[in-house]
Parts: sequence; C-alpha cells; structure tokens
Amino acid sequence: MSVTSRYKEAWEGFWREAPEQQGAVFWDAEPVLTVGVHLAVFEPRLVDFELTLVDLGCGNGTQTRFLAERFTRLVGADISSAALDHARRADPEGTVEYRLLDSAEKSEVEALHAELGDTNVYMRGVLHQCEADDRQALVDGIATLLGERGRGFLVELSENARPILMGLAQGPEGPPPKLRPVLAHGIVPGEVADAAVPVYLGAAGLTVLASGELPLITTEYTADGTRIELPSTWHVVGRTG
Repeated sequence: MSVTSRYKEAWEGFWREAPEQQGAVFWDAEPVLTVGVHLAVFEPRLVDFELTLVDLGCGNGTQTRFLAERFTRLVGADISSAALDHARRADPEGTVEYRLLDSAEKSEVEALHAELGDTNVYMRGVLHQCEADDRQALVDGIATLLGERGRGFLVELSENARPILMGLAQGPEGPPPKLRPVLAHGIVPGEVADAAVPVYLGAAGLTVLASGELPLITTEYTADGTRIELPSTWHVVGRTG
C-alpha cells in the first residue's frame, strides 16, 4: 500500500511554491525550540546511538541538519521531491543524505531497511496529515525501519490542536499568512484521536516505552504578537522482546 495520490500531489505543490528561507513555513520553527527539545526526551532512551537516524517526513531539512550535529549518519526522507530539493539546496556540503520515500509503501521501506539495517526514527507531525486509510501502513513502515534495535520518537498534534487551527483559519481577518498556503493546497490536520496512536503502534508490533506532552512550536504569531503553539503528544517506541 502506498499513500494516496492526492496526499502526494498536495505536498508536492506546497513545497514547489514554498519560500527558501528558514522560518517561512508555518511549522519550520528554530530547531532549538523543536527537535532540540525533543532530543532531551529521546536521546536518553536510545539503545544504540550509532544506528542511522531517519528523519521521516523531513521536509526542507531544517530539523534534519540540526540532528546531523548529534548523530553519525542522518537520512532525511520525504514523499515530496520538491521538499528534498529545498533540503539539498540548504545543505550544500551534503551533511545529510536525502531520500525520496513513500513510507507507507512496504517495498520502499523494506529496501531502505535492507540498505541501512535497523535505524532510529524521528517523525514530527506526519501521521495526522495522512489520509486515514494510510496511517496504519505508515506506522508499519516505521516498525520495519526500526527493526529489532531501533527506537522511534513520534510527535503528533493532539486532539486539542485542531480547534485551535480551525479557529485561526476562520478568524475575522482570515488565516495567518503562513497558514494560508498550507490550507490552499488542501493540507489540513486530520482527525487522529489521541487514543488511536498507541493502537496503530501496537498493531505494528511496537511498544510505547514512554509518552508525554509538549507544545509544537510554529513560526506564526497571533495579532497580539504571541507565538502560536499547538498541543502535541510524543511517544518513544520500539520492540521489546
């Protein structure tokens, strides 16, 4: 199973038109406020720090390049070739390897695992953007990449984030500027119940080793100058036994 063509086309169109500069995209916040915070939770729970780290849904690679400062080998994977073009242009020294990957397509994920072996996986805000029918296949793909030794860190918007986003989208002055192109391409947060995420993980043979809540920081601000933060949940997962 691969992700739906509508999903692929939406992201390809978005990244083709996205500005180059860091911070111009709604979720492209400074790494120290995003992945830097996540690493404080994730790193102590890694079993094998030397495994390749895959940043799944890496987009333009802002967070991936930050991760490259901490891990020996980084692979940034995304379904959008336009996103990877952004990432490569921002990384002229090639500190990160970038791969076009449909992580819901079993054969593609198995091929990457055959090449890299077991990996650690970082994924921020991807599951809730998938079509509902694609979500289990995506999580199954994560399980394949982790293998027996890998650990995964997954961050997803919580249920409470959707009303905040919809409130922003339907405000009297319209959506904030950085949210407009997201909505224009038909990219909207899906309904992923908080309780559903552990179910997807369990069905993929993964165990939730730790979980908690952290705000997902955006690059946009409200009219009064307050940075928009969205509630999110995180899970550290792996195989245990």
